[in-house]
Amino acid sequence: MNEKLKLGIPKGSLESATIALFKRSGWNINVNGRSYFPEINDDAIDCAICRAQEMSIYVENETLDAALTGKDWIAENSSDVHVITDLVYSKVSSRPAKWVIAVAYDSPVKNIEDLEGKKISTELVKYTKKYFKERNINVTVEFSWGATEAKIVSGLADAIVEVTETGSTIKAHGLRIIHEMMQTNTQLIANHKAWENKFKREKIEQIALLLKGALLAEKLVGLKMNVPKERLEKIVSLLPSLNAPTVSSLYQSTWFSVETVAHVNIIRDLIPELLKNGAEGIIEYPLNKVI
Repeated sequence: MNEKLKLGIPKGSLESATIALFKRSGWNINVNGRSYFPEINDDAIDCAICRAQEMSIYVENETLDAALTGKDWIAENSSDVHVITDLVYSKVSSRPAKWVIAVAYDSPVKNIEDLEGKKISTELVKYTKKYFKERNINVTVEFSWGATEAKIVSGLADAIVEVTETGSTIKAHGLRIIHEMMQTNTQLIANHKAWENKFKREKIEQIALLLKGALLAEKLVGLKMNVPKERLEKIVSLLPSLNAPTVSSLYQSTWFSVETVAHVNIIRDLIPELLKNGAEGIIEYPLNKVI
């Protein structure tokens, strides 16, 4: 096969989570040591590992056909790319991350207007400058190479703009969040030329479909149980499902096999309720993909 899709995988904090997501979707990505070009079990794809901060630039200039990167870095780079789909996943939780403004816990600053004339440290420089300019708040924004939280403690900045999922790290550094600037999540993107190419577009759509299916499956489990005929209607009324539970009769019996899919958050309450109402032999099993 001559034509291949050049796919970017984010390096850094999302690298392991992304490779694990692809594995659940059917692709094994093997990163060999320091190589920036990992192997993948798909002859139609060539992979490259790049920093998420730069990924949208490489997609826009057609170095890469498609990639996964943060919505925040697309905004930071003002990249003209085609967003295929949102993919909410991370190394910590299944919630979107957010960029917040934080100050020292004992700072007199209560809101962003109080930052007039102050110095802000962040890695998200361009977006932060634009954000404050649109609100007519004059601030000095400086780039941070890392350890951004420490800039306030050391007196190098009055506030920081930092990404967080739970806010726990910011609080642990003695800081206080005063404002949320934006929510961000991983996005699958492509350049316009690749999207207009029939082969590459179909491959990108395949990746999007299976990645979303794997993410949805993380939140769901399968349930299977045996139910006596006289309790069937009650059990079915208790069960959630994508459409309706699957019900089939057991061989030469007045019992039925009932199968459904349910959200993981309700299982601990649902299973005892099913037992109480006559279900037996309940099996819970994980799902790889839900399409």
